[in-house]
Amino acid sequence: MPLDIRDIRALPAPDAALVARLHQVDFPTLGHYLEEGFCDPALQRMAGTGKLVGRAVTVRITATDSTVLHHAAGLVGPGDVVVIDTGGDRRHAPLGEVVANALAARGAAGAVVDGLCTDIDALREVGLPVYAYGRTPLTTKLHGLADGSFCAPITCGGVPVHAGDLVLGDANGLIVAPAGRLAAVLDEAVEDDAEEPALIAEVTEGKPLGSLTGATETLRALGAFA
Repeated sequence: MPLDIRDIRALPAPDAALVARLHQVDFPTLGHYLEEGFCDPALQRMAGTGKLVGRAVTVRITATDSTVLHHAAGLVGPGDVVVIDTGGDRRHAPLGEVVANALAARGAAGAVVDGLCTDIDALREVGLPVYAYGRTPLTTKLHGLADGSFCAPITCGGVPVHAGDLVLGDANGLIVAPAGRLAAVLDEAVEDDAEEPALIAEVTEGKPLGSLTGATETLRALGAFA
């Protein structure tokens, strides 16, 4: 495909209040209310700790050429998460020590590679949250091919990603979704989190989980037992 380089300044800034609230919710609780937006579970955190919440800045490269990524690394800003579509490549690493330091210096919140990373020890020293399928010493080059995109729609972890979407990550994996979709379920998720300690306390006391959640009564109503 031809080059598609768009202006990052056209991306809307995420709502600061929404980002703050997302930092407070347990991300797996969102899985009670959403089905879409969950990346391939094999796409896991390689470096960094804690929760990741930020605006997706999308990059598409070819298997061997990371020219577009180097361009993008100088344009991201605080809170951005660079999401890299490698075109399905699982042999080359476009992100290592230099790119991670460049992103960190710009205040980026993290990076996601739909492929591999490298320089794992250095990445962990930088501390920038980095998600990838694995790591390798085989890296991309700067071939300058007329192929790739910046701030255009991509796919990562089997999920469609648009520049400006929100990226949520923790030790469990990644969620990428439009801000409005996350905001629509956030109140219920926060309420669930608030109720969970009491539920766990009752389970610990020996009360049947199915009775507390209504699952047992549902099965009874379905005729599973008297």
